[in-house]
Amino acid sequence: MDQVKPRRKLIEADYVNGVLEGNRTILAQAITMIESNSPAHLETAQNILTRLLPMAGRSIRIGITGVPGAGKSTMIESLGSLLCDRGHRVAVLAIDPSSTVTRGSILGDKTRMDSLSRNPHAFIRPSASGGTLGGIARKTRESILLCEAAGYDVIIVETVGVGQSEVTVRSMVDFFLLVMLTGAGDELQGIKKGVMELADAIVINKADGDNKMKAQAAKAEFNRILHFLQPSTPGWISKAYTCSAMGGEGMEEIWDVIKAFRKNAISSGFFQDRRKRQELDWVYSMVHEQLKSSFYTHAGVQQCIPEIEREVDKGSLTATKAAKLLLDIFENGERGTMHVNFTAQTD
Repeated sequence: MDQVKPRRKLIEADYVNGVLEGNRTILAQAITMIESNSPAHLETAQNILTRLLPMAGRSIRIGITGVPGAGKSTMIESLGSLLCDRGHRVAVLAIDPSSTVTRGSILGDKTRMDSLSRNPHAFIRPSASGGTLGGIARKTRESILLCEAAGYDVIIVETVGVGQSEVTVRSMVDFFLLVMLTGAGDELQGIKKGVMELADAIVINKADGDNKMKAQAAKAEFNRILHFLQPSTPGWISKAYTCSAMGGEGMEEIWDVIKAFRKNAISSGFFQDRRKRQELDWVYSMVHEQLKSSFYTHAGVQQCIPEIEREVDKGSLTATKAAKLLLDIFENGERGTMHVNFTAQTD
């Protein structure tokens, strides 16, 4: 019996060439590499990104969010299939809620976009949010660059849920689309107000059958609200639309809106200005992430946290003072168990 040869371990050049050739398997492996928290993978991942960076940036980046049950995945599948049929290559970075047990993806977007996932012109990457702000996976920005280098000219980022933290996805896409339902109830009004200011367009989904009239009424209501809000993108007037993602109705209109937005933003110069600002946001986001990691892995901080937590729990140390003590240990490089007089302290 022939022995199965072990799969050859990919080297840096294999990842780069595979991505440039549009190999979806290697693209998925490259994304896994950049998502890894292992220090051993960091240098290779960054080298891959550096070599691919000149080939990135040639896409329209679309962020899609909405209330639970609004049909975001169905709409992405319908829109993505339409675009693939028109000769586009579509990459979907779908951020699922993370399991609190395994930290893994719960919903599994490939099972929710079955038809699109089989399309040879599409690439779907479900990633666990890991509890990050706005449900955005830690390395989503870098995944966008890899997909662009692989030749995908439409990048769709689907986020978890909806809320004011969705400003995170706004900071990495060109066009931000909010998917809503009719008759969602007054309990969602606060959510709407927080996100509507970020949206370049709102689409009311499931506008079919008996729900069609309600959807038209909701469209008119949202357009009245948008009239009084500051536009998310200067020079662009955000409007509301209706669609029925299940039947594919309204998908062409949504794509026409996105194309009109891109043309308008490029001609005004705002498209590139936004991209440049997003790059700087990315820099400081990475600085924040690295500082946080350095703080919690600092030997002195790790040793002193249990004692400080006990004192805060007993009420002998205020939260502000506790934070200052930990930061002093981190900044001054102190190690070992603290011996501090935890008498009643006030800020």
